[in-house]
Amino acid sequence: MGNPAEYVFEREFDAPRSLVWKAWTDPDLLARWYGPNIETIIHKFDLKPGGEWRNEMVMGEKSDLSVMKFKDVVPEEKMVWHHCSADRDWNVVANPMMPNWPKVLHTTVTFEEVGDKTKVTLVQVPLEATPEENETFANMMRGMDNGWGSGYKIIDQILAELQSA
Repeated sequence: MGNPAEYVFEREFDAPRSLVWKAWTDPDLLARWYGPNIETIIHKFDLKPGGEWRNEMVMGEKSDLSVMKFKDVVPEEKMVWHHCSADRDWNVVANPMMPNWPKVLHTTVTFEEVGDKTKVTLVQVPLEATPEENETFANMMRGMDNGWGSGYKIIDQILAELQSA
């Protein structure tokens, strides 16, 4: 199968790690920035190894459902999950909008203190992907910066609100 593609997105936030962690782990805040410019509904968020995050992004009449299965959580340091498309019963399924999208993305997010700022590094790697799925993921990585970047701009706003409160 060759080496899977690896997507890496790094960003520094002008806020302490505890607040950046909160933006990622408070379901009300997470719903504001995850899936920017789309209604995001978090149906479940059980942040612990073995726990699940059930996410729905509503786009008009359609919804994109995802289930993230937490593998490792170290508060304020890292989260590791398997990111999967899901059906209405939260079963893992192939992505209905992109048939050659990898079924599982191993996702690691780390939070590192850099003075009074926080560096967040997100890494996603297809797990057990076919060559076609890996190629689709590799081809889509260029556009993924826009999605994450748009969400991170909203995190900037959330962090400003939290710091002024």
